[in-house]
Amino acid sequence: MKKLVIATNNIGKAKEFEKLFGAHGIEILTLADFPEIGEIEETGTTFAENAALKAETVSKQIGQVVIGDDSGLIVDALDGAPGVYSARYAGNQHNDADNNKKLLQELSSVPNDARQAKFHCTLAIAIPGQTTQFFTGECEGSILTAPQGENGFGYDPLFYVAEFDKSMAEIAPEQKNKISHRAKALEKVSKNIDQLLEKIV
Repeated sequence: MKKLVIATNNIGKAKEFEKLFGAHGIEILTLADFPEIGEIEETGTTFAENAALKAETVSKQIGQVVIGDDSGLIVDALDGAPGVYSARYAGNQHNDADNNKKLLQELSSVPNDARQAKFHCTLAIAIPGQTTQFFTGECEGSILTAPQGENGFGYDPLFYVAEFDKSMAEIAPEQKNKISHRAKALEKVSKNIDQLLEKIV
């Protein structure tokens, strides 16, 4: 079986990649399978820079195709924050509950009609000896005043999707995998899947 490495330790993200590539008989590996690589510091100022940094760093070390994912929440009322700092908004411990708590505090005085937001995802595909490819996806929504739902991860309990009249954490996984920012980026990857499959060992 062919194997594809995703430069992440996030199990939730890995499962979303498995949905697409599993259908093509490809096993998904994560950084948990390469403990010798260690933590990759995200020093970029854009989603694309961080995604490429992760993908290219791992690809150079293992000599294989690697996908780097950088995604986050962009809130209009916060001038785009937390943005590339979404995972560590409340500190480097990457704690979802603390991040959500801080977001609610920052928006405490913002009325419901001014809480527009979007999830953004940039995927960088590093292929040895070739130029890194980028694919992006976004999902529009708004920020609730309290968490709702138990599914998902990150800011999902606070992200309201008007199409379903639910938070992202209340939407069934199969629905989320159709409308999420990562799903939309992966949809673009899927259109180039045959070319990519040829590169995977």
